[in-house]
Amino acid sequence: MVISHVSTGAPLGDSQIRSVIEQLLVVRPLDGRRVLAIIPDHSRSGPTGTFFRLISETLGKRAKQLDFLIALGTHAPMSDEKIAGLLQMTTADRLAKFTKIGVYNHRWNDPSALRQVGTLSRGQVEELSNGMLSLDVPVLLNKMVFDYDHLLICGPIFPHEVVGFSGGHKYLFPGIAAPQIINFTHWLGALITNPVINGTRNTPVRAAIEAAADMVPIERSLIGYVVEGRDARGVFAGPVREAWHAATELSEKLQIVYREKPYHTVLSCAPTMYDDIWTAGKCMYKLEPVVADGGTLIIHGPHIGEVSYSHGQVLDQVGYHVRDYFVKQWDRFKEFPWGVLAHSTHVKGVGQYEGGKESPRVNVVLATRIPEQRCRRINLGYVDPDSINPAEYTGREDEGVLQVPEAGEILYRLRDMSKFGE
Repeated sequence: MVISHVSTGAPLGDSQIRSVIEQLLVVRPLDGRRVLAIIPDHSRSGPTGTFFRLISETLGKRAKQLDFLIALGTHAPMSDEKIAGLLQMTTADRLAKFTKIGVYNHRWNDPSALRQVGTLSRGQVEELSNGMLSLDVPVLLNKMVFDYDHLLICGPIFPHEVVGFSGGHKYLFPGIAAPQIINFTHWLGALITNPVINGTRNTPVRAAIEAAADMVPIERSLIGYVVEGRDARGVFAGPVREAWHAATELSEKLQIVYREKPYHTVLSCAPTMYDDIWTAGKCMYKLEPVVADGGTLIIHGPHIGEVSYSHGQVLDQVGYHVRDYFVKQWDRFKEFPWGVLAHSTHVKGVGQYEGGKESPRVNVVLATRIPEQRCRRINLGYVDPDSINPAEYTGREDEGVLQVPEAGEILYRLRDMSKFGE
């Protein structure tokens, strides 16, 4: 049974969100149980603080224990200051109101924080990937989950470049997972390519995540929500798969925009929640389909000064390239983290690598505080961010110029996606 509340007018308020949570606790009583809520980090927009507060107020006094784990994937751990911003309250205020409730970062790169629950066998991987990959994949996740009776996954659902739509069991894999399965799922998504997979509900990567989730022996529920801007427009609660599926139907309506023709120039403005290219790469992922062949996409983020706080050293070594640059030189690159290679191809976009020559379809340019020399070294273009006035790109769609403020979460697609193999 999926409990939902969808608004076609004003954003959902506290009372509507609280009602959905309370109804969930009627059909899934958690009184006296130990509950771990899994929530997004700061790179996802939406009222995370509202859900933290309402879950804490509704469940905190009923559960034997209630804590929150931030699903970082391989993002950098959040400081106390950033966690306070994510939860929309000061650390002191949170501790005063919710004394016994802990908030923890996922420790993805700490082997002592992880536990194996199974293995995706070579045969399974071959079947799930339609023969694109053949290997055993150990399935590990944060061992904190074994200290609780119930996992309450709570986060937004958006179109996504690796899995099709985010949310649901993605908060386990890669959200609180180990590098092995993160690298596998991300490289599988890269092999399929972003334009094909982004905004597609049923994908090989989703199937792999669901197969891994079946190995986790902890009962769980989902409170998934779909946002418009920063506000929740729909909340869906219940069994994880069913609630996630219902949420994706609303996400399709609100978060995918269709265009008849592509644009030769796209200015994709990164919101401040993206603090490196590892996260701001979404400004390319969500707009790649509507950039014309040979066109230019500019990621404009004057606040961004780093390629990746977690993986910058690796990206300095491998750079940004199209998929086949890696595939056709696999012996050279196979020992690098596959998740980093996947990010590289997603930012660079679709293209070809033939006879030692790389031909990306799109010219990707960074307008950030990352120095020009480093941009060139990692195989991306550069323009001085201070030379760009977003207003000069606005209202010029008839000229083939598109400006997107707060880019990264709304997916832009062409009506006819056949050029990408769809």
